[in-house]
Amino acid sequence: MIAAVEPDATARESVVVRVPASSANLGPGFDVLGMALDICADFGSGAAPAGALQLDEFHPASVAFVAAGGDGPLWMDGSIPMARGLGFSGAARVGGAALAVVQGAADPEAALRDGDEKILQISTELEGHGDNVAASLFGGITASVNGTTLLLRVGPIVAAASVVVWVPDVTTSTDSSRAGLPPTVDRADAVYNLGSIVQFVVAIEHDDPGLLINATSDRLHQSHRLPHVAGAPEALEAGLGAGAWCGWLSGSGPTIAFLCESSISSNVVHSMPDSGHCKTLKIDMLGTRIVG
Repeated sequence: MIAAVEPDATARESVVVRVPASSANLGPGFDVLGMALDICADFGSGAAPAGALQLDEFHPASVAFVAAGGDGPLWMDGSIPMARGLGFSGAARVGGAALAVVQGAADPEAALRDGDEKILQISTELEGHGDNVAASLFGGITASVNGTTLLLRVGPIVAAASVVVWVPDVTTSTDSSRAGLPPTVDRADAVYNLGSIVQFVVAIEHDDPGLLINATSDRLHQSHRLPHVAGAPEALEAGLGAGAWCGWLSGSGPTIAFLCESSISSNVVHSMPDSGHCKTLKIDMLGTRIVG
């Protein structure tokens, strides 16, 4: 006879996981670079509290929750916009997988730390690429390289900088945007992007904003995507003209993001077209964490 296993009396009945949004590609780092942003969403299991959204089984967080071994209904409460190039689906998958990993744990923080590779693997498989997922999970600026996540060292100057995002009043489908990219890449364009991505990484690692100028230039995807977002080329040019260190199409768009000194962030905001709204953010250095 098999004895019934009593639940861990020390386990928390309810755990809330907070996951930051992210900006992917950062110009030349197509499917590689990601930056966590301090717009967050909270995910929990059970009945949704007041103001939160009860998720159905098809929501990306629910799918990841089940894939990671979780059981039961989920809810979400947050302000990450959908289909705007700010990593909503990646954050949701991380949130669902993380909840499954910590479900029933006596020490959810330790379970989250110990389970980060499982969360990363499941979320990346479901998402199809690891740039948004890695940034939302680990925070800061990340590079997804051949199945491994590298964490860039973010110094005090860049950490104190503002990330201004211009969010147009339209949505973008990542799948449709990817389908519009050319199937092959010119060698000169590939070499150009290799140079840009190295320049970006060196600029971040050395905490040198001067090196960020032109470091987010890209020839693989932005030139194909930008013309399909009304106002995006003008917004990118205007933000750089207003003094931002660098700017890029966030993910597949439509959002345009800028990294700039906080003292001139309002100049960047005021330079943006009226066909969208702006948020002034920071790089989220914490990544996914337990908040309840």
